[in-house]
Amino acid sequence: MAGHRRSSASRARILVRRVHLWLGLSLGLLFAVFGLTGSALVFYTGIDAALHPAIRAGQGDLAPGLTAPARDRALATGRTRWHDPDGRWTFEITGEGGAIPARYYPAPGHHGDREMVWFSADGTRIIRAEPWGGYLMSWLYQLHMQLLAGEVGGQVVGWSGMAMLVLLVSGMAAWWPRGRWRKALAFKRDAAPLRRLRDLHKLSGLWSMLLLFVLVATGGLLALPAVTQALLAPAPVPAPKSVDDGAGRITIARALVVAQRALPEGRIVFVDVPMAREGAIRVRVQVPGDPHRRFPASYVFIDRSSGRVLAVHDVRQAGPGAAVARWIRTLHDGTIGGMATRILAVVLGFVPALLFATGVLHWWRRRRMAGAG
Repeated sequence: MAGHRRSSASRARILVRRVHLWLGLSLGLLFAVFGLTGSALVFYTGIDAALHPAIRAGQGDLAPGLTAPARDRALATGRTRWHDPDGRWTFEITGEGGAIPARYYPAPGHHGDREMVWFSADGTRIIRAEPWGGYLMSWLYQLHMQLLAGEVGGQVVGWSGMAMLVLLVSGMAAWWPRGRWRKALAFKRDAAPLRRLRDLHKLSGLWSMLLLFVLVATGGLLALPAVTQALLAPAPVPAPKSVDDGAGRITIARALVVAQRALPEGRIVFVDVPMAREGAIRVRVQVPGDPHRRFPASYVFIDRSSGRVLAVHDVRQAGPGAAVARWIRTLHDGTIGGMATRILAVVLGFVPALLFATGVLHWWRRRRMAGAG
């Protein structure tokens, strides 16, 4: 009976190793691409600014206040170039001086993707405008999130991420020692090259296993928002509409003041300004307890004509699903612990490439040795 159990355990271990090998050979290169592009994207705004010095000019100047007219001037400047009456503008509130970053989204059904636009500090000039995906860092972002293939690519990224979780778990199961742990965790410097490759692959995977699992799992959930919605069931974000009473439209400056009053303890990060008559202004706010500084999950919706608050989505009151969901992005991009964890995320991004290279070399050398024998 004991011999039968040992035989079953051996067959199970062989099967696990084969699964790990097949997944590694089929998904390893994709895993490496995700890791390397993810490393670059941890600091993608800083890298992009370094590549385009014009948008960094004046960053050390005093940041414009909420009531500053520069964003309204920028909106008027942008509308002279992009005329779609159903388009939408998004302005980022960086808390810094210098260029005003914005995004222009054409109406659904129109040709072209969003346009990334940077206005001069006074809002009177466009100093840079490029389509999303048309410059290096945005191209890397689309490669990382969608493999440059739109929604279909996003599905591939998400589900391949789930398969990569199996790859990681199978690697741990294939390694799990049956004898002494000290021996299993050792790196034998004086061993044959094939053994050193195996040890390097093994130890790289072991020491990064938990963090890689978190990065891969959160990346899969980001790429599969419908799955995330089904698993966590966070309270939906409202989508109220404005009432066009012919009384004109309020300024961005006024909308920001109204939003600040609605969530006085929050920090305003983005303001969305739709051009359509029924579109409500949406102000994105980071409230205390929301971990992501750049993409927080609370919103204030404001009527375009009256300036009345139409709805407030406070993530703190959106249920446990929303409480979990708000940590997904900050865990994935390394911002959870500030600069230290961002640097760690950069380093971890190189590990999948190392695992793929050592795994393929080990497999190839074993095949050569088996063929020679």
